[in-house]
Amino acid sequence: GIYSNGKIFGLICDNKLFIKPTKSGRDFIKNVVESPPYEGAKPSFLIEEKIDDREWLSELVRLSVSELPEPKPKRKKSQKTRK
Repeated sequence: GIYSNGKIFGLICDNKLFIKPTKSGRDFIKNVVESPPYEGAKPSFLIEEKIDDREWLSELVRLSVSELPEPKPKRKKSQKTRK
């Protein structure tokens, strides 16, 4: 998983980059290729053509992360009290 500001925005699976789909990301990419990163996963944006374009990829990540929801707070495991 790839994170920014505590939000997971992408995955690298089988040497391929997948970015979570967002409206702003879709508008930015224009000709979107979607594919699930692994069997049973929801489709994500598959980034192939512009993988080496740092500025383009950085902008896509900024747009996507800004639209993704804040991560849910982690629940603390309850500790059993000793008697």
